[in-house]
Parts: sequence; structure tokens; C-alpha cells
Amino acid sequence: GHCRLLCKPSALAQHLVRNLGRSAALRWGRWPWPRWPELQMLWQLLQPPEPEPVVTRELLQRPDTGLVALDWLVGPWGAAGGGGGVSSPVLLLIPNAAGKVTGGLLQLGLRALERGFIPVIFNRRGHNGCPLTTPRLQPFGDPGDLREAVTYLRCRHPSASLLAVSEGSGSGLLLAYLGESGSSSRLAAAACLSPIFRGRDWFETGMPWLYEWPLLLHLKQGLSRYAGALAEVVDMDRLLGSRSLRELEETLFCRTRSRPTSWESYWERNEPLRDADEAAVPVLCLCSADDPVRGPPARSLPRELFRSSPYFFLLLTPLGGHCGFPRRGPGRCWAHEAVLEYFRAMAEFLRTEERRKGLPRLR
Repeated sequence: GHCRLLCKPSALAQHLVRNLGRSAALRWGRWPWPRWPELQMLWQLLQPPEPEPVVTRELLQRPDTGLVALDWLVGPWGAAGGGGGVSSPVLLLIPNAAGKVTGGLLQLGLRALERGFIPVIFNRRGHNGCPLTTPRLQPFGDPGDLREAVTYLRCRHPSASLLAVSEGSGSGLLLAYLGESGSSSRLAAAACLSPIFRGRDWFETGMPWLYEWPLLLHLKQGLSRYAGALAEVVDMDRLLGSRSLRELEETLFCRTRSRPTSWESYWERNEPLRDADEAAVPVLCLCSADDPVRGPPARSLPRELFRSSPYFFLLLTPLGGHCGFPRRGPGRCWAHEAVLEYFRAMAEFLRTEERRKGLPRLR
């Protein structure tokens, strides 16, 4: 499918090349709008999942009494795999930074459920109906709440492999977590669909209005529910009057009443790749060259990271838009199949390595 895998040569890289090269997921066939990435993006984001998933919610309380929500996909009943067993891999799904759980993300969860995974969606404070119990939201690249959720999942499923996949701007949170946690991340592997690598550049450059304005309205609608509580720490009139995502982000996290900070200092603490050299978990980043949200590849893709780090793999496609990657037929998004194939190949490689390293011990 004209995909390219950019990575540092290694045994794992060779294994991925062999497995992804044989995968039918990358042969997505012809698409009726190959030069319209905006239409591909909208088609994928707005299509409802089929069938409609059944979700059960669990709330986790943080030490500061803040709440995050975990939505477990447990249906529809009768799906093959039906949630898996005790040792089935747990797949943590991370929505975009606006907290919008798209139809594409739910569809990925359903595909994973059919294949025996245990999918669960991570919802930040105040996002997707999660109650906001403190006047504090989660900054773009602050992995504190995500770390607590991963610790809880590890305790609940101690014998299962823990995997994570993020969508769009939500990848900033996953990448920051992997870098900050290093070898203590508790994850076996991770994947990012259309990730945003450079957060500050992304906010300052802006996006096509077709993407930015719906996200901005979605965020304002959610924040307006907590106007009374947030008024203690931010200027709500300025916040709800923001005309760009940058203005909203700066008002919410930099121009606070209690601890104001500069835009530069904010990104020193929240850039997704600030600790990328410390990451110790294989990460597949699936990107499209025509992504209208991330921006031109020459400016927005950190190619040197993929050439130098043995843990980062860039699967670059010529077409696909932003989180679109559409195809005809069942599944609609070939990137979902590619991600699940990547996780399968990773599990196979790790089992082989464990057996190889375990032979001298057995003797």
C-alpha cells in the first residue's frame, strides 16, 4: 500500500517489517476521494460504530479528590472474544485532547473486543461526562492521572499484557507518559494514530477551521458546565470567548488566578517528546503525509527520533488524512487492523525473546 516504515535497524524492526508486510490491512484498495483528506477525516470521525458498543463506567479518585473515568467496552453481547479471559491483553484507548470519543476510537475498541482484547477508554477530568470535582483540569502533556489509571489496571489485571493506543492530539499525553515513566511504564507496547508530536508548534500554527472550530465548541460546551467552580481559578468570560485553541489553552493553564505562568514555561513541562530519549516501550506511530491537522511532514514529523531510538517506529502512508485511513468494506479503517496486527507481532516477538533468554536459565 505504498507505506514506509522509518526506524532504527534492529531485530524487532525486521520482525515488524516481515509481519506488517504480510498483513492484508495495509492493502486498503482504492478510495473514491484520494485527494480530499478533510473528507476522509470527517467520514471516519462522524461515522457511528457498528454495532453500538455497550459500556460500563468506573470512576477513579486521585489523591486531590479529582476523578478520572474508565469506560469498559463489554459488548455487544455475542461478539467473538467477548471481553477475553483473565490473562487477555488489556487495551487502553486514549481519546484526543478535547476528550471527544470518536466513532473511530469506539470502532477500534470493538475490533479489539472481537479479537479477545479487553478494551477500556481513559477519560480525563471533566471530559466525556466525567465529573469535575476540583477546579483543575489536565494539561496537554501532564501524565499524572494516566499513571494512576495504568497502575490501577495493572492491579486489576496483574497477569495480562497492558497495551495503549491514542488518537490524534491525545497522543501527546501517551508520549509524555512513556518518556516520563521510562522502563517503569508497565506497558508492553503502545501505538499512536495520527499523533501530534510538537504540541507548542501545533497550537501556535493553528489548524483548518473545519477541525479547529468543532473542537473549540466541544471544549467550551464541556467547560461551561463547570463555570461556577472554574471561575475561582480562571477568567471564564475570556475562556468562553476564546477564538482559537491556543487562546483557550493559554487562558485555562497559563493565565490562572493562583499560579500564572508563561506560555514558554507551560510547554517546557508539557511537550510530548520532552523525555522521549527515556522511553523504553515499543511505539508505533501511524501517520499520513496528507494529514491536514498535524501539518506538513517536513515540519511536523521528528524523523531523527525514529532514526535514533530503537523504540519508535513510524509507519508513514501517502494518504489517509487525520485519523481517517479509510477503506471500503468491513472495518472502514485499515489503520485499526494495522495496529492490532502490530500488537500481535509484538506479543509474538516478546514470547520468542523470553524463550531465547530463558534457555540458559533452564539448563
